[in-house]
Amino acid sequence: MAREMMFAEAIATAIIEEMQRDSDVIFYGQNMAMTERDPMLKMFGKNRVRITPISETAEMGIAVGAAMTGLRPIVELYMSEFMLVAFNQVINEAPRLRYMSGGQVKVPLVFKAGFGFVAGWAGQHSNSIYNTMMGVPGLKLAIPSTPADAKGLMTAAIRDDNPVVYLHHYMLTIDKGEVPEGDYVIPFGVADVKRSGTDVTIVATAWMVKKSLAAAERLAEDGISAEVIDPRTLAPLDVETILKSVSKTGRLVLVDQATRHASAAAIIAAEVAEHGFQSLKAPVRLVTALDTTIPYSEPMESYVMPNEDKIVVAVKSLLGEKAAAR
Repeated sequence: MAREMMFAEAIATAIIEEMQRDSDVIFYGQNMAMTERDPMLKMFGKNRVRITPISETAEMGIAVGAAMTGLRPIVELYMSEFMLVAFNQVINEAPRLRYMSGGQVKVPLVFKAGFGFVAGWAGQHSNSIYNTMMGVPGLKLAIPSTPADAKGLMTAAIRDDNPVVYLHHYMLTIDKGEVPEGDYVIPFGVADVKRSGTDVTIVATAWMVKKSLAAAERLAEDGISAEVIDPRTLAPLDVETILKSVSKTGRLVLVDQATRHASAAAIIAAEVAEHGFQSLKAPVRLVTALDTTIPYSEPMESYVMPNEDKIVVAVKSLLGEKAAAR
């Protein structure tokens, strides 16, 4: 059975269900459990749901220690930029301890944060910094695009014995979709083909999946069949599904809200160049944010960001005369 949920509701549902299933799961953050009326506090009590000081270094350091003792902490960090002041815990402590202990110590924790808030939040709250975490050994990175994926990936993140950075896009917060009820887990490292196609492969993440699907609809009106793939997790990354699609379509457009030279798209392009070059009928196209800080001004913000029009143009440029003929 499934029921319609908003994106944020699906994430909360996964957390609640896992806290009900496993008493070792704890949940805390700076603006949580602020009054006795807090619903999570009512459900699980002060030992498992807590407010923290305004210190990401403390929050995330506590999570690493708690995870080492056998708990499964979820840290609500609100915005991914807030993680930067405590990046030592993210990339140098949590992911390394299991390896450095010879597997004797597990670090099952979730760093949960929103990102990509392009709604006039300007330079410090609109960024997409996930590329900085993609290549860190021992660290997993989930980035859902639909309510169903949001629930399934959060459940998998909480159950994983390794540290997971779980990034949810703020522009998807109130999007609705059918979400399976009960125990629903999406394995990490398994991409999802959101739309099948034969002429071009579009690989996109988070909010850009929605933009890419809309662009695919427009392209279909011109007789162009676009396959849209959502990796769902960037670490591990399902390169095999992407290569399989490229071998069918021969063309690849990568859509990423991050800036071009700090994007997941650039990493995926490198994988395809090495392992799928023989399948390509045209150069890989990247549709990303420009290499600049996100402006406050709405027209300038729109100019910097990838959008449906830019995706359509990129696809048609790959198809060349074939697109013009249609």
